[in-house]
Amino acid sequence: MDLIGTILWPLKWAVELLLVAFHWLFTNLGMDYDDGITWVLSIVGLVIVVRAALIPIFVKQIKSQRKMLEVAPQLKKIQDKYKGKKDQFSREAMSRETMAMYKKTGTNPLSSCLPLLLQMPIFFALFSVLNDAQPRGEQDAQAGVGPLNSDLAVSFGNAELFGQAPLHDTFASQWSLWTAGQNFNGTVMLIAATMVVLMTASQFFTQLQIVSKNMSPETKASPMFKQQRIMLYLLPLVFAFSGVAFPLGVMFYWLTSNVWTMVQQFLVIRNMPTPGSEAAKAREERLARKGKLIATDGDIIVVEEPAKPAQRQQPVGKARAKKQTGPKK
Repeated sequence: MDLIGTILWPLKWAVELLLVAFHWLFTNLGMDYDDGITWVLSIVGLVIVVRAALIPIFVKQIKSQRKMLEVAPQLKKIQDKYKGKKDQFSREAMSRETMAMYKKTGTNPLSSCLPLLLQMPIFFALFSVLNDAQPRGEQDAQAGVGPLNSDLAVSFGNAELFGQAPLHDTFASQWSLWTAGQNFNGTVMLIAATMVVLMTASQFFTQLQIVSKNMSPETKASPMFKQQRIMLYLLPLVFAFSGVAFPLGVMFYWLTSNVWTMVQQFLVIRNMPTPGSEAAKAREERLARKGKLIATDGDIIVVEEPAKPAQRQQPVGKARAKKQTGPKK
């Protein structure tokens, strides 16, 4: 076993355990043992468990991001101080002052990437499990390192969506067959292309929420905003170009994870927005309308709804008035 295999071994064991557990659950609920959708739902269950376990890390990420926003003005002052200075001494001095500021305030610019970095080994572990379970020629699928025995490995390796699209297949492999004039699986290409579009769109929308609603004016004036704008377009492109090489099973993992991130980010921006951002102002307005916004002096701020204009009484003609009142007796 190589070094990467040794590192991934415990993660592969955990991934197999969760896959087998959810596969057992869904088959006992009446789903087909070998059906692709059964294994896809097992992968979705794997994502839910992994992302739920990462919630404490996500909370730390939010707190770290708050600190980074607080030190953004100080960071801008340091950068303005050395603006236009290209010599080695100035670059080293700026780097030292920046690191000293991070140490003093207890901030870390890489903390926002921590949940993604923690997910990557699990992602590669699932990729490895799915790759090992894939039958090759006359060789049957290999049993996993943990609970994924030979029968389950064969089932996982041969699982197909709609009876036509194997979960281990990729868009790139079918594209190669198509361009070579050989028989190719159009269903795999269609599903994979749809998945790539959904993965890219969900990633773009998640980043757009942060850039458009959850940044204070000070942050938008800082270099950090430029980095966020670059990430807004860079990350979706990464998914668009790398997604074509992912097996369908791995793509379902990543899409489900993206949707989780998008919903989680929406809830955070709505309920715990960055102070001074558009989302924070919208939250204050919602709380004020409900009489739940507390001012700094402890008073409750209530925003009165503007009174609706009274409906104008239509004039009634004499003949119509007599008809409504009826004839006099």
